[in-house]
Amino acid sequence: MKKIFVPIICTALFFGSSTADAARYFMQGDAPGSTTPYGDNLKVGKYVKADDAKIYYEVYGEGEPILILHGGGVGCPYEMGKVIDKLQKKFQVIVMSTRGHGRSEIGHSPLTYEQKANDALAVIKAVTNKPVKIIGFSDGAYTAYKVAAMYPAQVERIVAIGAGTLQAGYFSGEMNLDDLAKIDPQFIDEQKKIRPEPERWQEFCNDYMKFWNKMSVGEEIFSAIKCPVLLVVGDEDDHAPVITVLEAHQMLPNSRLCVVPKAWHDAFNGNYKVFKSAVMPFIKAPIDELSAGSRKVDYNSKS
Repeated sequence: MKKIFVPIICTALFFGSSTADAARYFMQGDAPGSTTPYGDNLKVGKYVKADDAKIYYEVYGEGEPILILHGGGVGCPYEMGKVIDKLQKKFQVIVMSTRGHGRSEIGHSPLTYEQKANDALAVIKAVTNKPVKIIGFSDGAYTAYKVAAMYPAQVERIVAIGAGTLQAGYFSGEMNLDDLAKIDPQFIDEQKKIRPEPERWQEFCNDYMKFWNKMSVGEEIFSAIKCPVLLVVGDEDDHAPVITVLEAHQMLPNSRLCVVPKAWHDAFNGNYKVFKSAVMPFIKAPIDELSAGSRKVDYNSKS
């Protein structure tokens, strides 16, 4: 039987027109979503050029800037609607669709995390001169790590959801649009309407999976991140198993950890109450309260 890879690094994909009742994410079912069509709100949407692609973004609220980076594969901003709804009451929330997702172009250069970091930097600079907080989910969290490693002055703190150490070959399946259409046909139909290059969508999926199959993430990048990081993982996450997030926690110089019970990869949807109780204090805390580093305790250590 052909192996079907359904989506790495996300549970959701926003699709539809710019009306709130059309907004949904991949396999959302009857779960409620936000009334704001994040990722396709043309009333506020803008573009910035990043290397060879135009990247789509939206800005909501006022205050200290927070960049939201959604999951990959079938991910998009609307999957994090509850989180954005909450944050925009107190912060300036920058919501971008990453390269090859939603209304953002694909470009023609090879996929790399340096490229993803530079895309994010272009959006940040288009909106603010201040260092940003980043909340990243899965692929978005790995992008956040790379931004912090490459451009430490631009990142104040990170909330990383579902992103631990990673060995090459862990994501070795495929992402076939025909297979996805059997699971959620509205996803295919509506996404084609908002993508600037729908004819290249399967090409992007193929390149994306090749990119992820080769990807490894370990101490080299984690040890380079100096800003405070809150690691969040669902206890049933099979994309970023808890043990891999624990490994990342030990490698990061300044990190905190939240394991969300009864939650899968998208812990913010699986158990929003616990997620919010961990993330909001971390986001709101004065930076000097988070900057002292974190104590790492070895297994069964007496110290």
